[in-house]
Amino acid sequence: MISRALAEEVLTCAMTGGADFVELYGEITRNNSVQMVDGKIDRVSDNLISGVGIRAFLDTKTVFASTSDTSRDGLIKCARAVAAAMGEMRTVEHIRLTERMFPNIHPVKVMTTDVDAKIRADLLRAGCFAAKEYDPAISQVNGTLLGVDHTIWVANTEGLYTSDRHVRTRMAIASVASAAGVNQSGFNGPGAGMGLEFFDTVDPAAIGREASRCAMVNLKADYCPAGTMTVAIENGFGGVIFHEACGHSLEATSVSIGASQMAGKLGQQIANPKVTAIDDGTIAGAWGSVNIDDEGTPTQRNVLIENGILKNYMIDRLGSRRMGMPMTGNARRQSYTFEATSRMTNTFIANGPDKNEDIIASMENGLYCRKMGGGSVNPLTGAFNFSVAEGYIVRNGKICEPVRGASLVGTGSEILQNIDMVGQNLERAQGMCGSASGSVPTDVGQPLIRVSSITVGGR
Repeated sequence: MISRALAEEVLTCAMTGGADFVELYGEITRNNSVQMVDGKIDRVSDNLISGVGIRAFLDTKTVFASTSDTSRDGLIKCARAVAAAMGEMRTVEHIRLTERMFPNIHPVKVMTTDVDAKIRADLLRAGCFAAKEYDPAISQVNGTLLGVDHTIWVANTEGLYTSDRHVRTRMAIASVASAAGVNQSGFNGPGAGMGLEFFDTVDPAAIGREASRCAMVNLKADYCPAGTMTVAIENGFGGVIFHEACGHSLEATSVSIGASQMAGKLGQQIANPKVTAIDDGTIAGAWGSVNIDDEGTPTQRNVLIENGILKNYMIDRLGSRRMGMPMTGNARRQSYTFEATSRMTNTFIANGPDKNEDIIASMENGLYCRKMGGGSVNPLTGAFNFSVAEGYIVRNGKICEPVRGASLVGTGSEILQNIDMVGQNLERAQGMCGSASGSVPTDVGQPLIRVSSITVGGR
């Protein structure tokens, strides 16, 4: 961590360009991973990222520069470049900082990055071997065990001088099932804002078996028919649809410049009254949680949609200036080389009033999506396209044969209105979200929901 005296000097230098606010963001991140391919350890890596980003504001104009040279000379050089780019050289008073400590709601027992590689390899081996042994048709298994120790510090010209530490552990296993020239895949990748104690409650072998189970289901499935259907989407990673199709449209990055389908709709009914959606960065041990965001603002539980009414957006400092609304603790970035922008943390649809068994029983004909895959979305229009990783036909209120190759197509505003049943088995799942400020860890989640009508792509 850069000393307070040096941070004051760098901030003062950067302010000489005429800015009305300057922040410093520094990080030291250690990543280690063990990778296994077809039963053999393929790679063991351990890398360190260290550097500082300097950002200056003048109203809604920003100038940003970063450097991996954290010596006094390197930081002053970077600060001078920011000041020169801002353009109006002047003399400023020396900045004074006061250290502030925020509560740590994510205690860690065993640092994954400090554990011997053999121990980590044995955990991964248990997961991969269980995946391979699940069925003779499993032809390939790849796995990764990742540990992250991410320490940040933030200082700014409002006098803030603080730091935080984010620790994460994740095991991801991908299986391929093969028969008669057909290959189908399955994936499982749970993680948490924890150290190696994550595996006190999560069995590596169960992770592997779930990846292979999904691959085998798809290997035996026929292709999904296409058409407009009633669709039930299961909990956990099913929440990726809300995350992508609606969540990004609630970030100030797009809302503040009018490039969002949700801009200007605060207080309006944008979803079925059964839908309440929340972004909560304060969940202890969650994959997407942090004590403070990457601008030094404490994270919070932010109700985005309440009973179908749009209540709030996710707002970073620049968005706050553009929109005249308070920051919500959602400023995030992949590393010191990115400017922070408004991003999700743990975003999910809350439990609703409907019993899960009633949701399936209500469907005469439709599709049950047990697992969702990846997809794409346009935040301006909300148009999305998502693959279904594991799906089943529903007939007369019963889940029937599996189908593969399905996709869900629609718009965020449309799907919010068409969610007409919300169950009670909320669960979250882990992923990496890519956007303007890089790739950051986020949780997605929901209970089982029913969408009354949506376009299903298939054959």
